Amino acid sequence: MIKKNSIILAIAGMFIFASCSQQQSSTRSGSSSTTTGWKYNTSKNGGFQVDRGSGEQILAPGLVFVEGGSFSMGRVEQDVMYDWNNIAKKVTVSSFYIDETEVRNVDYLEYLYWLNRVYGATYPEVYKKALPDTLVWRDKLGNNETFVNNYLRHPSFKNYPVVGVSWEQANNYCVWRTDRVNERILINAGILKEDFEQADDNTFNTEAYLSGQYEGIVGRNLKNLNPINGDETRRVRREDGILLPNYRLPTEAEWEFAALGYVGNTDEENINERKVYPWNGSSVRNGSKQNQGQIMANFKRGRGDNMGVAGNLNDNADITGPVTSFWPNDYGLFNMAGNVSEWVLDVYRPVVEQTSTSDHRPFRGNVFSTQETDEDGFIAEKDEFGKIKTKEVDPTDNIYRRNYKKSDNINYLDGDIESQMGIEWNNELDEEGSKDKATVEIDKWNKEASKYENDEFTSNSNEMYDYGNTSLITDRTRVYKGGSWKDRAYWLNPGTRRFLDQALSSDAIGFRCAMDRVGSPVSNQRDHQRRETDYSKKKN
Repeated sequence: MIKKNSIILAIAGMFIFASCSQQQSSTRSGSSSTTTGWKYNTSKNGGFQVDRGSGEQILAPGLVFVEGGSFSMGRVEQDVMYDWNNIAKKVTVSSFYIDETEVRNVDYLEYLYWLNRVYGATYPEVYKKALPDTLVWRDKLGNNETFVNNYLRHPSFKNYPVVGVSWEQANNYCVWRTDRVNERILINAGILKEDFEQADDNTFNTEAYLSGQYEGIVGRNLKNLNPINGDETRRVRREDGILLPNYRLPTEAEWEFAALGYVGNTDEENINERKVYPWNGSSVRNGSKQNQGQIMANFKRGRGDNMGVAGNLNDNADITGPVTSFWPNDYGLFNMAGNVSEWVLDVYRPVVEQTSTSDHRPFRGNVFSTQETDEDGFIAEKDEFGKIKTKEVDPTDNIYRRNYKKSDNINYLDGDIESQMGIEWNNELDEEGSKDKATVEIDKWNKEASKYENDEFTSNSNEMYDYGNTSLITDRTRVYKGGSWKDRAYWLNPGTRRFLDQALSSDAIGFRCAMDRVGSPVSNQRDHQRRETDYSKKKN
């Protein structure tokens, strides 16, 4: 009897083992669902498709992979300006991508050319709105007209960083770049063909394409496995993993993390040397034997000294320099100190503490939006420029939502009038589930907020910061980071921060783009790995 039972158990174990092995094999191959047993990627059972690749995000043009982690964001040396606006705090930054260099003049000219070619005949204001302000070079007591006339367009400056670009213009460039890169991906894959007759609303836009509102010249679409609609092919979807996330400006935390490049100072989760600059040491000169004494960045050493003495120029640039000048940091990023300061995504607030920001992916400036829909609930028709229309979140739709209520969250917990009055909706109303009570709170908030509106700005922070009298801070004030060609060494520290209205520009502020990393924070792809910086090698 015992022997018989043993045989039965052995046979059962074999079946279980075989079943488990088959399930594991199925999981690895991705041929069928491990939760329902239904096969993927076949038209015989509904046509649900699953990407069989690794799912690894491809490296977009111009970008460098930055593996994220935690770090101490903020001041690392004496606050000589007594701003107290960069108090040190521990935060975590997710892995992301950022441009290897600042956006160049030639890159921005490509953007301007495209805008003029596509919109110039019907909407010339689009091109004019994107033009950098070349008059930023003018100095009441300086002779800078050559830069006014030549810096942006002369080929000698093509690899120099674009300046005179406002925060708003930089964001618009990121939107344009997203669409051009995704369009090229589809063309290279043979899904679309090049269409040089695009104009006005008939232009490729990523969201318009995904919503079926842009057709283009079709090469070969993907095979359609859904038997219901009867079509043999279909357009690319987000689930295919072919299209990239949006280009955007980096957040302040991302920019500072990337500039410091602690990936080169990490030993078993311990940082063996705190950095003052994007390179090791407290000096602004190269400490290697081969290049000892050479200046590490393009900045102003002192009054009247923009580049040193003839025959031995210390940084080879009296204004900006080529974007690949000097040595890259341990992420392979050039000029994260010096050359030009750079716009980041955040709205500026003078006090940044752990309690007033998130410790995971910190960012101030969220204004949540959603795509407009028609009366039938479908995505509304695209606008005259070929883009999908968006609108701010309606607070009446978020009565029971706990993580946010309204669209504009710029002033959340920053100590402004709205925060002080305590008129932000609270989660208790949601938990009680009383729609009437919540509606009362919404009306109360609208009534209070309307007291602080004016013609130029509509932010309650105007009362808090008394714009124009005691400060220049509003909800339009954006952070820019890093030192520039006209700054002293103090501003080369990545922890320093300054601000400017988002519509203004300068001859010393440029920008670089970033992109979210989707999936694993660690990448094994060869082109994603950081560079080993060797400061003993001659600079570019």
